[in-house]
Amino acid sequence: MTSARRAAARPSNGERELELKFAVGDVDAVRDLVSTAEVAGFEAGPWRSFDIVDQYLDTHSGALAKAGYGARLRHVDHRTLVTIKGARRPSGNDSRSTRGGSRRSAVHDRLELEARANRRLLPQRWPSSAARSLIEATAGDERLFTLFYVDQRREERELIADGTVVAKLSLDTASVRRFGRTLGSFVILEVEASAPDAAETRRILDSIANHLSESPELRAEERSKEQLAQAMVDQASERAHSVRPPRQPGVKADEPLAEAGRKVLRMHLLRMLVAEPGVRAGEDTETVHKMRVATRRMRAAWRVFDGAYRPRFQKRYVAELRGVASALGAVRDIDVQLERLDDYAKGLPGNQSAALQPLREELNRGRAEARADLLDLLSSSDYDDFISDYRAFVDTPGAGAANDAAERVRDVAAGRIWRSFEQLRAHETIVPFADVPALHAVRIDGKRLRYALEFFREILPPSADSLIADVTAMQDSLGMLNDSQIAADITRAWLLESAGSLAPAQRAAAGAYLKSSEADVARLRRSFRPLWRRVSGQPFRRRLALTVGTI
Repeated sequence: MTSARRAAARPSNGERELELKFAVGDVDAVRDLVSTAEVAGFEAGPWRSFDIVDQYLDTHSGALAKAGYGARLRHVDHRTLVTIKGARRPSGNDSRSTRGGSRRSAVHDRLELEARANRRLLPQRWPSSAARSLIEATAGDERLFTLFYVDQRREERELIADGTVVAKLSLDTASVRRFGRTLGSFVILEVEASAPDAAETRRILDSIANHLSESPELRAEERSKEQLAQAMVDQASERAHSVRPPRQPGVKADEPLAEAGRKVLRMHLLRMLVAEPGVRAGEDTETVHKMRVATRRMRAAWRVFDGAYRPRFQKRYVAELRGVASALGAVRDIDVQLERLDDYAKGLPGNQSAALQPLREELNRGRAEARADLLDLLSSSDYDDFISDYRAFVDTPGAGAANDAAERVRDVAAGRIWRSFEQLRAHETIVPFADVPALHAVRIDGKRLRYALEFFREILPPSADSLIADVTAMQDSLGMLNDSQIAADITRAWLLESAGSLAPAQRAAAGAYLKSSEADVARLRRSFRPLWRRVSGQPFRRRLALTVGTI
């Protein structure tokens, strides 16, 4: 390792960083400016060049940023440092300006802790240090993940006075990378002083700032590299989510089936992407529901439009959607249980409602784990690759279409809707004695019929609305049945495992909730038969035949 690289990977014992930072216009002109034998009256040493990779970190909730810290792992050759930087301090009231802006606006004065680390995002596996302790105290039990990378080519030289190094000047050409994609680049000129006391450090930096600020190719940069990179990430995210979903997909009877399917997939992908920021923020549970529904409808669309696309496309995107839906479902299912428990508790006296708190806490622990897994998935490069490729697929006419997919919507839509109905009606023989899992299968096929009707709704007559309403009523009832059964199963399992550690009042409250959930299951099973007859009987079949016959 060169001396420059060793210096870059050496832990600092100081707790404050004081440096100049300038945005660079013409790189060659600035390089010429700082390549002279003297810079601002200081002797300048030879240039050294090396590569740096900065990996910026936070928790999914932004715990470090909320506390006013930025964290990174810096990789130089085979060495890794962890660095914590605090918010920038005001640099005084000096408002003297230059062509590059306020001279003092180039000065960055902030907390800096630096120590040895390794590449794993597990602080407990790093050597003990103040930087590690600060991250652990701030992040708590939350996991770290990578925000983005800043890849830098650093050109560095020392500034010397009376034979002593008083500052380091570096010209950093940086590119911002996230999930393997380069989002943008910038060039920064930095000067970090190394005088023995703060007053002398400021005097040195003021002298250099006066010299450098006269260049029209340098502008005082108030933002840190992390802030510059985050702005590029935010812009890229805004561009990715800037297109709003249409109210209807725009399906036409005379267009190819593959193009109709693409419109349906595109609308629901955009709905998924609109919900995604809310899912990441975690402030509204309904965004998880909306994002999950969008993934379900896309998976249903791949079934309805089966055969219109080449198998490798369909196989890949269905598998990707299944993974996203599973992670969303793990969170949403617990949200439903928490909402159900809270609704039940509202009707109880205060002491009985409080006695359900241990069960509520158990559900919340499970939700926290499921949410952490979901956020890990949404922050992964695999997810980003999927969304990027899938977005290109749904936006590109003809992409992935099967070679023999010349069918028009009007030629096949009626048959595909009717096949969905036949799959649902095939449950007729088991409905009288079906258990809850069997009825859940009925619900799934009911959803598929509903979605098939909705996908082709624009080419169907108004009578389709009443068909969709009947199927939705059955589906909603079976959804409540399934939720009640899950509530009973969760509560029973939890009581068996935890009864010994619960107070009598807590056991009694959970037992009463279990009985209430079981009673809901029995009631909803009884009320299902009329809803089933409404969608399986001859009147529904006749209405459906008349509706699809108009296509």
